[in-house]
Amino acid sequence: MAMVCLSDFEAYAKKYLPKIAWDFFAAGADECSTRDENILAYKRIHFRPRMLRDVSVMDTRTKLLGTEISFPVGIAPTGFHQLAWPDGEKSTARAANAMNTCYIASTYSTCTLEEISAAAPGGFRWFQLYIHRNRAVSQQLVQRAEALGFQGLVLTADLPYTGKRRDDVRNGFRLPPHMKLKNLEGAFEGDDCSEYGLPPNSLDPSVTWNDIYWLQSLTRLPIIIKGILTKEDAELAVRHGAQGIIVSNHGGRQLDGGPATIDALSEVVEAVQGRIEVYLDGGIRKGSDVLKALALGAKCVFIGRPALWGLAYKGEEGLQDVLKILHDEFRLSMALAGCASVSEIGRHLVQFSKL
Repeated sequence: MAMVCLSDFEAYAKKYLPKIAWDFFAAGADECSTRDENILAYKRIHFRPRMLRDVSVMDTRTKLLGTEISFPVGIAPTGFHQLAWPDGEKSTARAANAMNTCYIASTYSTCTLEEISAAAPGGFRWFQLYIHRNRAVSQQLVQRAEALGFQGLVLTADLPYTGKRRDDVRNGFRLPPHMKLKNLEGAFEGDDCSEYGLPPNSLDPSVTWNDIYWLQSLTRLPIIIKGILTKEDAELAVRHGAQGIIVSNHGGRQLDGGPATIDALSEVVEAVQGRIEVYLDGGIRKGSDVLKALALGAKCVFIGRPALWGLAYKGEEGLQDVLKILHDEFRLSMALAGCASVSEIGRHLVQFSKL
């Protein structure tokens, strides 16, 4: 089977992953409206391509908080990579490193932070944090990540409680017994663990903006807030010292009926006014989607489900294939739109279709 585009990897993963794993990765909240809208919204954005612009030499490089990456696509934090491939997050780390881009490792990894670091020494990685009711657990995770050379801390802000994902409920989803949330082993001894490998209600729903100050007291790492969708919250993120925002609706897995991330992006970018970097995840399926997101002000995008499809196909090699396809498609879209470097991409490049 020729793997030509990301939907080929999706079809492979759907065919070969166990149904319970596929359903977990694919799930959206409630009717999955927001999950599907994340993808559909790109179709309403059209290019205004420019011609005769000398695109003989292309440069797709960019920087995330000063660190150079080969092209503006990183790997979003997702949990349970061993459900997709036996080596789990170790393969993810190696693929990201081979492609010279950023991998955001999840609190809910099935490999330890130490294993992830050792798998790809010198790789560019951020750590995604969920704050637990037991704050000591979260504090230790942050300090472990910093000691291991992770270069950023990504606080997920949109999960005070887990969204209702109907297929997981129907399937009675539970992590297989041989898989563990390795970074939280021993943290909840004696507690009965629920479907996602943790005791029920272990996440802290009382987290507020002031907890960013608490995180800043624990670490010198830059803090990036993931899950922002409005100008009000973008302003609060800047005011509380965040150094980046990921415009995200958790892949449509939390509040159904919110905006597609590409539709929320402009509002956030306008509010931030260049004071901090703005990134996006959700719905990226083609290189042209990356170009649209950058044209609307994102510095970089992150892929969630497509990374898991790549792992399901062939582990590290499959994920590298996914990243290579996106890189090639992005470069081609840039050239056909008349941009030889990322710095030439701007709002002038796109228009929203009239309804």
